[in-house]
Amino acid sequence: MNTLQMIWSALTVPNEMLIKILFIPITYLDIYVGMLFFTSILNIQINNKRRLIYVLTYGSIGNLITFLVPASYQVYINLIIWPILVYLILKGSLLKSILSVIITMVITSILDFVITQISQNLFNITFDLMIVTPIYRISIALCIYLIIFILSKLINYFKVNIDIFDNMNSKTKALLCVNSLLIIVVLAMQFYLIAFYSNTLPFSISLISTLGLIAYFIVSLYNLISTSKLALTTRDLENAQHTIQTTKILHDQVRSFKHDFDNMLNSIGGYVVSEDMEGLKKYYNQLLEECHKTNNLYSLSPEVINHPAIYHMLATKYYEADKKDVQIDLDVFLDLNEIEKRMKIYDFTRILGILLDNAIDASNECEKKLINVSFRKDLENNVILVIIQNTYTDKNLDTEEIFEKGHTSKENHSGLGLWKVRQILKKNNNLNLFTSKDNEFFTQQFEIYK
Repeated sequence: MNTLQMIWSALTVPNEMLIKILFIPITYLDIYVGMLFFTSILNIQINNKRRLIYVLTYGSIGNLITFLVPASYQVYINLIIWPILVYLILKGSLLKSILSVIITMVITSILDFVITQISQNLFNITFDLMIVTPIYRISIALCIYLIIFILSKLINYFKVNIDIFDNMNSKTKALLCVNSLLIIVVLAMQFYLIAFYSNTLPFSISLISTLGLIAYFIVSLYNLISTSKLALTTRDLENAQHTIQTTKILHDQVRSFKHDFDNMLNSIGGYVVSEDMEGLKKYYNQLLEECHKTNNLYSLSPEVINHPAIYHMLATKYYEADKKDVQIDLDVFLDLNEIEKRMKIYDFTRILGILLDNAIDASNECEKKLINVSFRKDLENNVILVIIQNTYTDKNLDTEEIFEKGHTSKENHSGLGLWKVRQILKKNNNLNLFTSKDNEFFTQQFEIYK
């Protein structure tokens, strides 16, 4: 009984050192709950191993900061470390790493403010006494974590997440990153001032300040999302232009084919009547090549290539190749939206663009300018395969050396393309790229595991 009374006494009187000690395990809970919240709302896909590493790493660093750094500077150090760890350990994009700080900090701070104000009025104690009394600090913290945990579960259940940032271009992402950093600075300063003057300012002033801060955050987030949607709309308009161009070319091909149909029949009849089988074979191969080009244009459609970012990439590279008289044979045997479930679509289109650029440049130097592109799925191993084959001239090409930084055989090229591909592969444990060659084709087989 005496022991319980001693524990209760220690918890109900001001004791900052005891709070620091008790918050050692609670810090890990804080990191874990916060991670659940921002990974849910920002749609950051992570495995259990990364979750564990993130919680243990950030929790340990957070505890060291608590004991070694003055309280007035702790929030700023955390604001720097937090997005870095999300980026490095959880593999979130730079923009999502920054937004994870903003969203979680705002929700936590609002809950902290509301629960603290309610507790002050309920127990009739001052803010200064509350933050140095273990029982109050722990109770408030646990209430906040419980609410955030429930919000995380609701977000997952109703799938209320923000995934619009995944398909933005680099320029828009850079602009949003700068805007987000400014928001973090403003939020940190505002909440610091609210906390510092909480005991001297009237409740109404603190409430108005908090509501203004919430409004600022909502408007800023709305602007971020609106800018993202504008970027996506611009991209969709570009895709629509490619679709119109493809349809126009296809229409012209069909009209031309229909116009020449009688002439084709007469030509075939001439070969048959004269029993010129060699000439007929040659004519048939030329006709087959023309039909094959028309079939390729049918494949290059939004219905077949049903992911807008991939469609935009393939359409752009197709027309680049067409200008150089390089023929691209395209086969798509899967739902391309499956790719986005396994890796970041930004990384995929970046890899695809680099591989196609190299294939176009290499085949352009050949007499036979041909690229085969195939999207298919290995059902037995549940692997998505993207296979790019192209004709090439340098039969002594070293398939390992080409991935070295700065390696290139062309003028005015940086030699960074395949090196960048390898850097992306190193960051993802479910991606592989196998490079091979034979007397006719240079082959890149890109594999995406579940």
